Amino acid sequence: MTDYATELARIKPAVRLNRSTVPGGALVHHRHGLQTGIVHLGLGNFHRAHQAVYTAAALAVEDGPWGIVGVANRSRSVVEAMDAQDLLYSVVEVAPRNSRVTVPGVHTRVLVADDDPGVVVDQIATATTRIVTLTVTEHGYTFSADTGALDIGSPAVRHDLADDSSPMTTIGRIARGLIARARTHAAPIAVLSCDNLLGNGRHTEALVREFIALADPSRADETLAWMDTDVTFPNSMVDRIVPSSGPVHNDKARSSLGVADEIAVPAEPFTMWVMEDCFAAGRPRWEAGGAIFTDDVEPYELLKVRLLNGTHSLIAYLGALDGRATIPEAVAQQFIESAARRVMSDDYLPTVTVPASMDADRYIAELFERWSNSALGHRTSQVGSDGSVKLAQRIPIPARLHLDAGRTPRHRSLTIAAYLCCIAPRPGFDPGAHAMAMVDPARPRLTRLAAEAKSAQEFVHAVLADGGLFPKELADADEFVVATSEFVDMIAAHGPRAAAAEANNA
Repeated sequence: MTDYATELARIKPAVRLNRSTVPGGALVHHRHGLQTGIVHLGLGNFHRAHQAVYTAAALAVEDGPWGIVGVANRSRSVVEAMDAQDLLYSVVEVAPRNSRVTVPGVHTRVLVADDDPGVVVDQIATATTRIVTLTVTEHGYTFSADTGALDIGSPAVRHDLADDSSPMTTIGRIARGLIARARTHAAPIAVLSCDNLLGNGRHTEALVREFIALADPSRADETLAWMDTDVTFPNSMVDRIVPSSGPVHNDKARSSLGVADEIAVPAEPFTMWVMEDCFAAGRPRWEAGGAIFTDDVEPYELLKVRLLNGTHSLIAYLGALDGRATIPEAVAQQFIESAARRVMSDDYLPTVTVPASMDADRYIAELFERWSNSALGHRTSQVGSDGSVKLAQRIPIPARLHLDAGRTPRHRSLTIAAYLCCIAPRPGFDPGAHAMAMVDPARPRLTRLAAEAKSAQEFVHAVLADGGLFPKELADADEFVVATSEFVDMIAAHGPRAAAAEANNA
C-alpha cells in the first residue's frame, strides 16, 4: 500500500479521486471490468469500511464475479459523491499515533432504492446476482420487538404486502426479488445479514418467508420449496467501529493519497467478520481479508452483541448524560469505566460461552483499548441512536436469565434507565445536548409515556409493558421494574454519577 500512496502523492491535491488519478495495482486492481455478483442493501460507512474491504482483499488473491451494487435506502449524498469519483473512495484507518489509507475499488454501481425500488428488486432477481448482503441496522428489519415476527402493523410492511412493484422495506425488497427469481430462472442465491441481530441469518429467513406467505399465498408454497434447496441465509457476526465521516478524515486521505476524496470513511484498525460457510451460489475468498468461517457463529455473536454492543450503549448513555461528546471522553471517566467493567463481568459475561479460540480477559482489555481510541471521535450521540431497536437485542434474554436465577441485573437496569433519561426524560429533567442529538424512532411514543406517568415506576412499567421495545414479560419482574425506576429517579435528581455509583456498590 505504501508504494501506491507514494506514487499518488505526486498528483496535485486539487485533483479529485477517480479512476484516472489512481494507478493500476493492488489498491483498485479489480475496479475495471468487474462483473457484479453481490447486491448490498445499506450503502453506509460500515459497509464501505467492512464488507467492501474484505471483498477487495478477496479479489486481490482470486478473481471472481464479486463486484458490488451498493444500494442506499434514501440518502442521495453518498451515491452522488461516489458517482462523481468513479465509485471510488478511501478508508482511513484511524489510530492515535498513525493512520493507514486504502482504496477498495469493488463497487460496480450505486443507486438509491427510494428513487426506483423496482430496479432494486430486478437487481436481486437477476441471475448474475449470487449474494445479497445487508447492513440496514436492526431497525431496518421491520419486526415486532415483542414477537420477533414481521410487524404487519407497520404501514410500510402493509404497503409492501399489497404492492408488488415498489417495496419500501428491506424485507419486502428481498422477498419480491426472491419471488421473481423463483418464477424465472430459479438460480441459487445467498442472503447474508451483517447487522446486530441475534441469529441474524435465521431471523432474516423467517421474516422473508413470512412475507412471501402473506404476499403471494397462491404460489407461496412453490417459492418456499425452491428456497428450501436454493436459497441460504448464513448467520454472521461483524465487528468494526466506524464513526461518522468528517472533513478531518478527508484531509487525512488527501495527505496520504495526494488527491481529494470528499467521502473518505474513517474506521478503527480492528476488524472482524465471522460467518457460516453456506453460500448457495459461491462466495468471494473473504478469508483472505481475515474472515473466519465456522459451523457455530452464536458464541462469537453473543460475545459481541452483549459485551461490546451492550456495554457500548451504557457508555454512550452515561457519557451523554455526563456531557461527554465522544466515547473516548466518556470511558475516560472513572465512574463510566467502572460501570462498563461491572456490566460486562456481572451481567453479560455469565450469559455467554466464550469461543475456544478467544480469551475473555484479552477480549475485554482490547475493547477498552478500542473505546479509548481518541483519534476516532466516535460520538456518544451516534452510538446511542436507535436504542429502541438495539437494546431489544442486548437486554431481554440475558436479563431474563439473571431474573430466573433470582438475581437482579442492576447494570442492565441502569442501561435502560440511562437510555430513557436520554430519549424520553421525565418532565423537568434536561438530559443535555448530546442526549437530545440522539435519533430514535421511539422518541415520540416514549415521550408521551413519560408525560402521562405519575411516577418513574409507572413510566418504566409502561415502557416495559406497552412501549413496544422489549418482550412484555420483563414488565412482570417487579424487582427489575423497581430497580430501573430508582435509577431513573436518581439520574434526574443527582445525575448519572450517583446512579452509576449506586449500581457499582450494589
